[in-house]
Amino acid sequence: MNHLSLLLLVASGSALKVLVTGAGGRTGKLVFQQLKESASFAPVGLVRSKKAVKALRKVGGADDAEIVQADVTDGAALAAAMAGCDSVVLCTSAVPQILPFSIAKVLFQKVVLRRAEPGRPKFKFAPGGTPEEVDWLGAKLQIDAAKAAGVKRFVFVSSMGGTQPDNFLNSIGKSDEDGSGGDILLWKRKAERYLISSGLEYTIIHPGGLVDKRAGARELTVGVDDELLGQAFRQVPRADVARVCCAALTEPAAANLSLDLASRPEGEGAVTDSPGSLFASLGGKSCDYSTVLDDPPSIFATG
Repeated sequence: MNHLSLLLLVASGSALKVLVTGAGGRTGKLVFQQLKESASFAPVGLVRSKKAVKALRKVGGADDAEIVQADVTDGAALAAAMAGCDSVVLCTSAVPQILPFSIAKVLFQKVVLRRAEPGRPKFKFAPGGTPEEVDWLGAKLQIDAAKAAGVKRFVFVSSMGGTQPDNFLNSIGKSDEDGSGGDILLWKRKAERYLISSGLEYTIIHPGGLVDKRAGARELTVGVDDELLGQAFRQVPRADVARVCCAALTEPAAANLSLDLASRPEGEGAVTDSPGSLFASLGGKSCDYSTVLDDPPSIFATG
């Protein structure tokens, strides 16, 4: 079994080669840093831009051999990056850009007109960076490349809310004309189903609201099927998400598991010292994918 192969590699003293895609992002960078701090792992960070390469060198302490600059929509580049890798941690995600004029409009409604509901700012995704392209097609290419490369475990950092088509995050970047360009959670969900059906050994992690707080200072909570969205507090530090990702690479109980992840406020509950214990605490429960929603409108639709 794949997890036995990983454990044997660790036991032999060999460092696991782990490709972290999206290593230029805030969460991916933390995953890379934490892996690099352990002698058990030999991380390689995949980033999209030259700016991200420089940032990973500076913040992540990476050298040239530990960084690959490539786009996740480039299948050939992904295949080359994954050659010889034992595991993959997918941290890629479409990133929306806020429209400045929309902020001014909301402020005007709130401050000048004193509207009780001033509305929300509007966002867009950069060309080539829509959820359909990054979170579905880009993720699919990563999964295909990992399978072809013989990767033993695939850790997928997704998001809570995948069971909720009406979640606000799905409205971001959506076209008023045909409804395409948004639905980030639904495209992520489709990629998760593809991973599950791929035959790869996987762990899928759905973090709640990501915050830039220190690691190892809170009690982490886990659940399935978006049940944690019913909690009053559902934030989780990015650094703790990274800890859980690292633990998932070698923890047998994390194999073929999909879970939601949040935390309690700092100072409440018992600090989770061992993130690897979270997987077994679910008692065999995993997120249910039996309900398959229709695909969202595609940006590639012709008519």
